[in-house]
Amino acid sequence: MLKWTLCTLICCQIAHSNMKTSQVNTSTTVQFTNPIIIGHRGASGYRPEHTLESYKLAIKMGADYIEPDLVITKDKVLIARHENEISGTTDVAIKFPDRKTTKTIDGQKITGWFTEDFTIKEIKTLRAYERLPFRSQKYNGKFEIPTFEEILQLAEKESKKYKRTIGVYPETKHPTYFQSIKLPLEEPLVELLKKFKPAVYIQSFELTNLKKIKSMIEAPLIYLIDSPELIPYDFVAAKDKRTYLDMLTKPENLKEIASVVYGIGPAKRYIIPTDVNGNELPATALIQTVHSLGLKIHPYTFRNESQYLLKEYKNSPEAEYIQFFELGVDGVFTDFPDTAIRARKKYLKDKTATEKRIEKAKRLQEKSGKIPTTNEGP
Repeated sequence: MLKWTLCTLICCQIAHSNMKTSQVNTSTTVQFTNPIIIGHRGASGYRPEHTLESYKLAIKMGADYIEPDLVITKDKVLIARHENEISGTTDVAIKFPDRKTTKTIDGQKITGWFTEDFTIKEIKTLRAYERLPFRSQKYNGKFEIPTFEEILQLAEKESKKYKRTIGVYPETKHPTYFQSIKLPLEEPLVELLKKFKPAVYIQSFELTNLKKIKSMIEAPLIYLIDSPELIPYDFVAAKDKRTYLDMLTKPENLKEIASVVYGIGPAKRYIIPTDVNGNELPATALIQTVHSLGLKIHPYTFRNESQYLLKEYKNSPEAEYIQFFELGVDGVFTDFPDTAIRARKKYLKDKTATEKRIEKAKRLQEKSGKIPTTNEGP
């Protein structure tokens, strides 16, 4: 928790620099309700993550975007998995016990089964499993592992069904690693996006990856911000010692970010930090800093379970959403799109009611020619 206490002090300091940029970003042409609701790995609070069934449910619940994490197979097909090591989310250990191996991924040794060692035909024999033990296990073994192309086809089909645009929000996973083994993610990603032309954001924890994508396609890019003390792996590979916190708190780094991306996706504790005991601290000024740069901000990840909620929310996930909406975020990543949609409806209803009251007071003031008085001090 100490890292988030430190984060709030530094984020507040940089926010008061009033740094501006002339950077102009290109947004998607489709208009969505603000703040947007992003189905994180689909509706992953209810179905095994990164399955077509999870994405379908997120869309049915009203999500504006569905979010697939992308890794790649031996034969260069993009598929949706949170990691390229897939033993925790599939039955691969049962079906391919001899493929177990140890690799170094982003500087860490990991033992397991890796997507880049399988063809898409082999991947399609696997079935998805729920990753988190405290969530329902009843759908284990029932759903396939989808390709990115299948997800794009689903978004296209569901957009017609519901008569609204369903966006996709892919994340490139371990792009520097995949480049190093000659299985780059960028080329097949851009090829499919050009083919389907969806409403899209492209996200990555690696700025180098986003710079490459920017040179290949015009699309809004989102720089994901991990824990403050971590060094992005593309920086590690380049012997660049800047941490994620450095990227958010030094003017020259913020300018670099703003020259590349449409927005950032920070862990939500960058906005509402906590003390060493997990108690809520005052909001940082990160949202204002990001907006002053002409960028959007989509924090992650919002979840319903009590272990993810600060005690100040009194076990109400809606209270967390509304707090972030009132602070001015432009979107949220959520495992529970239905909860986010309910909270957004309440927030927008209350906001509209407040705006109407203010407008009515202004009209009365203009009609009377008098300035309302108040007993409140300055």
